[in-house]
Amino acid sequence: MSSRFVDFVHQTATDDLPDEVLALGRRWLLDLIGVAAGGAGTRLSRIIRDHAAGHFGPGTRRARVLFDGRAVSPAGAALAGGMTIDALDGHDGHKLTKGHVGCGVFPALLAMSEAEGRLADDRAFLAALVAGYEIGTRAGIALHRTAPDYHTSGAWVAVAAAALGARVLGLDSARTREAIGIAEYHGPRSQMMRCIDHPTMVKDGSGWGAMTGVSAAYLAADGFTGAPAITVEGTDVADLWDDLGSTWRIAEQYYKPYPVCRWAQPPLQAVLNLRAAHGLASQDVERIEITTFHESRRLATREPVTTEEAQYSTAYPTAVALVRGRVDPVDVTEASFADPEIRRLARSMTVSESDDYNAAFPARRIAHVALVLKDGRRLVSEPTEALFDPEAPVDMATLRAKFHAYAGPVLGTARAAAIETAVDRLGDGSGIAELVELIQAPAAEAGEAAA
Repeated sequence: MSSRFVDFVHQTATDDLPDEVLALGRRWLLDLIGVAAGGAGTRLSRIIRDHAAGHFGPGTRRARVLFDGRAVSPAGAALAGGMTIDALDGHDGHKLTKGHVGCGVFPALLAMSEAEGRLADDRAFLAALVAGYEIGTRAGIALHRTAPDYHTSGAWVAVAAAALGARVLGLDSARTREAIGIAEYHGPRSQMMRCIDHPTMVKDGSGWGAMTGVSAAYLAADGFTGAPAITVEGTDVADLWDDLGSTWRIAEQYYKPYPVCRWAQPPLQAVLNLRAAHGLASQDVERIEITTFHESRRLATREPVTTEEAQYSTAYPTAVALVRGRVDPVDVTEASFADPEIRRLARSMTVSESDDYNAAFPARRIAHVALVLKDGRRLVSEPTEALFDPEAPVDMATLRAKFHAYAGPVLGTARAAAIETAVDRLGDGSGIAELVELIQAPAAEAGEAAA
């Protein structure tokens, strides 16, 4: 393992990071916390938080579960936190990794920092979060370059979580290498397309990767050894690591305006564009015809019965967009699935793929739609991509509005505002304890939050 990599893991400080990179760290953290607050109300989150409390009890080290408050082991807190964020598919991601860094890196870093009493230095926490994005993104690109299957984010999030664990524990170079090797070897190399074809709570493996990385760091600290991490040490991926500290891959993350798979968002956006441009109501439309890329067509659920099926669908959220002019967290819950107008449009929808759009994937995700109207007209969109790719980044006002829309109903406006202020201050030397208390305390019931 190169000294450059080890030095980056252990020595990266806020003084080494450009102001715009630190701002991105705060930006993605605020978005992750908002999505976590929204995700805490899902059945998936409730099950995994209870599982962590029941099966990952605290030993010599303890960390609290995100938006729950129960004390568990650091590995259990990372598992529950990562899966709570991933329960609502609205968090940042990266095109070339075809997955998500922050939803695993953040809860792993939070759990380790609390367990090791490292919450006094908010500057170190922010620098570590940025370092996690840099390592995780590169590990994801490396895995996709070197492995034939498309693996879930947990496969490479494990590497980043182990690196941050080594940093928090202050491991030497040799044990850092073992931690990375253990994490890569034990990382959940689960086949993502299995969950695309059959959506369930296993989802993107991010929580499992976070748990694996945390465990790997503690194992390495105790002398456990691991196989060399080929995604970090392989000569065929060396170019990905040579620019650590000079190229900032945290700037390559995209922002999700809707809590569904990114692959579903180009046709969804195309429908919203046509709806607005022509002043349409869903009752004007006989059917929707989608032309997209292969992976988007694989999101094939038409009539979801679970939140996971609704999030891993192209037809359902596109129908929601036409009927309601939006796709919000409430739209991917069971309360919305019986809407007869959404069902009508989803059932009648056609979804085909384009060779040109397939060739552009994954660097670009493109789709277009045709709306066949009841009066015989046919409206066709332009080739459309999802909003807020890194080439056209989200503005902070939009991101803040989403944070409050997701967090406010669950936490209450005062607590959500306090979290926003604490994230904005991160890195000014005032510490992170206040933020941790705000995000570790149990999420309120909707009625309590409103009160």
